[in-house]
Amino acid sequence: MASRRMETKPVITCLKTLLIIYSFVFWITGAILLAVGGWGKLMLGPYISLIADNSTNAPFVLIGTGATIIIFGLFGCFATCRGSPWMLKLYAMFLSLVFLAELVAGISGFVFRHEIKGTFLRTYNDAVQNYDAQDERSQAVDNVQRSLRCCGVLNYTSWYTSIYFPSNGFPVSCCANLSDCNPQDLRNATIGPTKLHQQGCYELVTSFIETNMGIIAGVAFGIAFSQLIGMLLACCLSRFITANQYEMV
Repeated sequence: MASRRMETKPVITCLKTLLIIYSFVFWITGAILLAVGGWGKLMLGPYISLIADNSTNAPFVLIGTGATIIIFGLFGCFATCRGSPWMLKLYAMFLSLVFLAELVAGISGFVFRHEIKGTFLRTYNDAVQNYDAQDERSQAVDNVQRSLRCCGVLNYTSWYTSIYFPSNGFPVSCCANLSDCNPQDLRNATIGPTKLHQQGCYELVTSFIETNMGIIAGVAFGIAFSQLIGMLLACCLSRFITANQYEMV
C-alpha cells in the first residue's frame, strides 16, 4: 500500500504542476476574451445597432465570460495548491460551463457573419429612409458613413427618397471633403453628388462585419476547446488525490 502511495505522489505532483500552468494560461485567456469582447462591442457597436432585428450578443457573452474566467482562473490555482478534490471538481464543472458559453458565442458570431447581408440591406435602408440626424440610428448611419467613407446604401442616390433630403439635402457625413462641402451644395441635387463619397455603405459594412465577426468567432472557438484540457487535468488530479487519500486510511 505504501509503495502505491509512493507511485501516486509523483503523478499528483506532475498533474498539479500542469494544472497550475494551465490555470495561469486560462487566466490570461480570460483577459484576452475580455479585451476581444470589448473591442467587438466598440468596433461593431454602431453597425450592430443598425441591425436591431437580428443583432448578436456575442461581444457581451465574451466580456462576461472573460471577466468570470479571470476570477475562476485564480480559484483554479488555489484549488490546485490546496489539493481539494471537491474544489477541483467544481473547477472542472466551471470549465465545462465556460466551454459551452464560448461555443455559443462562437456559433453566434459565425451564424451572424453569414446571415447579416439580407437583414442589413433592409434595416440599413430603413435607417437611411427615416434619417433625421438626431436619433440613435441616424447617428449610427453618420458614424458608418464617416468611418468607412461611403454614402447611402448602394450609393448616394439612396438619399433622394429619404425624409431628410427634401429639406436638408445630403447629410454632412457623406461629404468627401468637409472643407469643400457647404449646406447649399448638399441641398443641390446636381452639385451635391460631386462633393460626396461615391461608394455605397452596404458592401463595405457587410464585408467589415463578416471579417471582424469571423475574428471573434475564431478566438471563441479556439479558447473554448482549450477548456477540454483543463477539465481533463482537474478531473484526473481530483481522482488521484481521492485515491491517495483513500489508501492512506
